[in-house]
Amino acid sequence: MADKLSELIQTCYGMASAINAAGIGAQEQMKLQATVRCEFLKFLTYLAYAEGNITAGELNFINRTLGYNFKKEELVQFRFSERTAMPEFAKTVPRALKFFVLADAGNKMKDEVYRRKKAITLVETYRLLGQTYIAQDEQCTEKEIKLLSAYMKMLEDFLKEYNLFRRNAHVEPILPVIDRRKEKWEQPADKGSAGREEKVGKEEEKEEGVEDMLAELNALTGLSSVKQEVGHLVNLMQVAKLRREQGMKEPSVSKHLVFSGNPGTGKTTVARLLAKIYKSLGILSGGQLVEVDRGGLVGGYIGQTAAKTADVVDEAIGGILFIDEAYALTVGKGDGDFGQEAVDTLLKAMEDNRDSLIVIVAGYPDLMEEFLSSNPGLRSRFSRFVTFEDYTPGELFEILLAMCKKQEYVLSEGAQEFVRDFLKKRCENKPDNFANARDVRNLLERAITNQAARVIKSRKADYDTLARLEQCDFEGIRL
Repeated sequence: MADKLSELIQTCYGMASAINAAGIGAQEQMKLQATVRCEFLKFLTYLAYAEGNITAGELNFINRTLGYNFKKEELVQFRFSERTAMPEFAKTVPRALKFFVLADAGNKMKDEVYRRKKAITLVETYRLLGQTYIAQDEQCTEKEIKLLSAYMKMLEDFLKEYNLFRRNAHVEPILPVIDRRKEKWEQPADKGSAGREEKVGKEEEKEEGVEDMLAELNALTGLSSVKQEVGHLVNLMQVAKLRREQGMKEPSVSKHLVFSGNPGTGKTTVARLLAKIYKSLGILSGGQLVEVDRGGLVGGYIGQTAAKTADVVDEAIGGILFIDEAYALTVGKGDGDFGQEAVDTLLKAMEDNRDSLIVIVAGYPDLMEEFLSSNPGLRSRFSRFVTFEDYTPGELFEILLAMCKKQEYVLSEGAQEFVRDFLKKRCENKPDNFANARDVRNLLERAITNQAARVIKSRKADYDTLARLEQCDFEGIRL
């Protein structure tokens, strides 16, 4: 995590330099990169004094991560001079973020690297920076978590105003550092660099080919029918590619899909893999997955919806547009609702970009049938269904163990027996809020929270104690 944080911070610095070079914020007294760094520091001092003090480990983290050499008293002085202890700080949007938003929303840059993702990358860097900082203190308090949550909500709300926020955004650092590769941000690359980038792209494709990604899909727990259906799709696309290379006509196959299933059954994960597979096959040029729901497509006033939908489509060109809970666009809406306008705009975009855009609509099985029946155009374009079945208790337990392994936790024998019984009963009863793998994630997060309280109280910090989750950590949890 520390390595990714460092790389994301450097990515933000590189984006700031590129934004300055594009003439955005260039008139500021302080270079945008320096502003980003200073505002990261303000953010950490805002968190640092949740309890009125800062530990040596936290001070070391600030200096090491941001490249400063503060002494404790100097940081205290900075905190008061910048007023980061005041309640207003959590309501003030960082100045640098405004320029990142301007670069995204204004489409004033020619870059193809982080197009319309610069602002969300900066926000997600704040999130990881805050989470990593809080983790430095073994006695992390609820107040620190609340301060971080309040600040992140403020940043998210700001991005939502410009339709730039994506929940569970997946942002990755770009290395080498972006400001060493400004040709990708500021101007077309020369022939030499273009050749190098093409070579790098081919090497990456070779490293992660279709077989590798199918193996990744098949390694997922459960989803046997999904894996089979995706395998059939990939076979069709591979044959289409072979026919194209032979100068033959390609089979007429609809690439748009309906993913039907309950929450937490892996729909987004499979869509993301499918985007990468299609890119590797040459069907998609970008291979990105753009996730959106009704809120990202529908506006509140006349004229807003078509523009919002068009912006999302524009972002998804070359990749897959994944519309979660798509039925919300048409179910139970009256004449004053603009959901149908989003559907109409989307259908036109699918026709205009039939070779460069794939759309996947997802949601509950029954409601997705109603959604497709609401418009003849929808039914004709979405003819292929992929059904995601609920996980069995055994599969959910396997998912839990995988999550534990990833986070370096193990279950005691008592915890294993308790969790197996818990998941069995949950699957038998299936309450209205049953959410498959999301239930498992929530169960594990709450157990880890309970374990943390137990460990701090016991004052034992050996490896086995920190790694083991006991039955008592799971008891009493309600999902």
